[in-house]
Parts: sequence; C-alpha cells; structure tokens
Amino acid sequence: MFQDISLEQLRELKNKKKLTVIDVRSPSEYEDSTYPNSLNIPFFNDEERAEVGTLYKQTSVQAAKDRGLQIISSKLPSFIREFGAIEGDKAVFCWRGGMRSRTTATVLSLMDIHAYRLVGGYKAYRKWVMEELEAFDFKPKSFVIHGNTGTGKTNLLRRLKKKGYPVLDLEGLAGHRGSIFGHIGLKANNQKTFDSLLLEELIKLQDSPYVLFEAESKRIGKVVMPNFLAHQKETGSQIWIEMPIEARVRQILEDYQPQQYKAQYIASFQRIKSRIHVPIAAEIDRCLNADQFAEAVRLMLEYYYDPKYDYTSQQYEEVSKVTFTVNNLDEAEAAVIHYLSELN
Repeated sequence: MFQDISLEQLRELKNKKKLTVIDVRSPSEYEDSTYPNSLNIPFFNDEERAEVGTLYKQTSVQAAKDRGLQIISSKLPSFIREFGAIEGDKAVFCWRGGMRSRTTATVLSLMDIHAYRLVGGYKAYRKWVMEELEAFDFKPKSFVIHGNTGTGKTNLLRRLKKKGYPVLDLEGLAGHRGSIFGHIGLKANNQKTFDSLLLEELIKLQDSPYVLFEAESKRIGKVVMPNFLAHQKETGSQIWIEMPIEARVRQILEDYQPQQYKAQYIASFQRIKSRIHVPIAAEIDRCLNADQFAEAVRLMLEYYYDPKYDYTSQQYEEVSKVTFTVNNLDEAEAAVIHYLSELN
C-alpha cells in the first residue's frame, strides 16, 4: 500500500536522497504552476479533466467517477510504464491530494511500484509557500547592484553565481528582464511559479553571510517581489556600476538579439513611443524598421532609459554607496569581486 506523507516529510526526503516528485494533474494545471522540478505524468489530459468535471457538476459524483474510471482504464498500461521507467523513490500529488493522486498511488502499489502521496496536494504546497514568504526572516546582508540600462547587471550576477558567490537572480526567477522589452525571447513566469522558485532560492541562501541581487522595481514583468525584498533593496549596501554608453549598447544587442525578434521589438516600442519627444521617437522607429538596431538602442538609452533611471536614482542620494566606473562587464566583475574580498 502507498504511504501518505506531509509536505515537510517530502522536503526532508528530497534533501536526504533522490526523490522524483510527480505532478499527476493535467498539462495545463502543471504549466500554470507546480512543485519545483517536478515531472508531469497526467492522470487526465485537459479535455478528459474538463469532461469529468462537467459530469461532476451537472450530473453526479458517481457519473464522474464512472467516466473517470473508463478513461484511465484504457491507458493504464502506458501510464504505469511511465512511472516504472523512473528510477528511485517517487512521490505523487494532484490538486488537493484527492482522487487522482490516490488512484495513481494505489494502482502503482498493486504493480509493485512504490510511491508516496503528498497529503493536501499542490494546494497545501501553495499555502505553505505563501505563508513562508509572508513571514520570511531575511538574515544575510544585502548587496544591491545598480546601474543604467545596459550595464549588464544580470549578466554580472550570473557570472558571480557561477563562481560560487551567493546571488539571487530575480530576473531569472521571473523569466523577464524587467523592461518593456523584457519578455521577448523568454518564457515569463506567473506569480505562483515565481513565488515557488524564489522561496527555494531564499532557503538555499539563508545561511549565507550576504546576498547579491539587482535593484529591480517591485514589479518584474508579470510578478511582484515580496515586501521584505523591496525593503532590502532600499536598505542594503548599494553598488553602482557606471559604463560608457557604447559598451552598454553592445551589451543590450548581445542580450536582446533584436535581429531575431524584430517585429516584437517594434511592437513593444509602440507602448513607450508616446513618452519620447516626437522627432526622436520617429527616428527610433525608422532605425528599428531599417535594422539599425545599435542606433535605435543608443537613442532609447539617451532619451528614455537614462533620464528615467536618473530620476529613480535620486531616492538613493542619501544612501551610502560605492561606485565603480568601468569600460565593460569584465572590469565590472573584477571590481565587485575585489570589493567583496576587501570586506572579509
């Protein structure tokens, strides 16, 4: 027989040994949000789930159960084979730890494939995430990276992370670069997925002496960071990166690849066009359409992003900060590493 486990037990098992967590909800439910790094082996596909749900609401519980049994019976062999192909221990969950996960765990048990079942399902996990973030006690010292658009702040953080420095990559967790063009070429996460990924990172970093992260707006694409992180941004140690506009243009072209997503960049530009002086906006439009991306980026930096950033940065005038004037990302990385080493 299968074994029911709590979320706390599931997390403990994952920390102790290899445990594959499997979401048996429909593909659309899984796509919307799930337990981090879980696999999806759906009990019902989206159409089947809709059909059973309609019977449940409009006919009867028994009718829904009968149809559900009929659906799953026809695909049990392939369903079980998918689980059997996964090595090691397994844990399954559905929305509330109900019929789908219970039936899955029972059938697997009958076929001598042991699987734990998460009590409360995804709903219990989501509740835990929200409660943890609401009460999270952020202990590490914060180092907040600032810089005008194009200074490569996110790339700088990712370089530092690869070298073992404690980094919280908020844009990576959001799946968004934090600008009007920030979603292009990326898969933006919704709030539920962002919250889950953020909490996992915070737990990993909670014993670090400090954490580096970017001075993001509270809203990053589709998501909003929790209040305690916004507070850390305001009160942490501020590191400012200054870089020539030519280097910033090159960095933006490398990061955003406008030649691959030309139509999307032109469409997104229309959303800010009215905020730029008319002749300049018309010239940017012309450059984008003529594939003169470097000139378009330079004009947007000079007449839109830099003035906007200068205005925002005024709130930090009374805050203690260190500024590094560099020519490129390599120099920025070296400066920050030297600065951190001097603090030890």
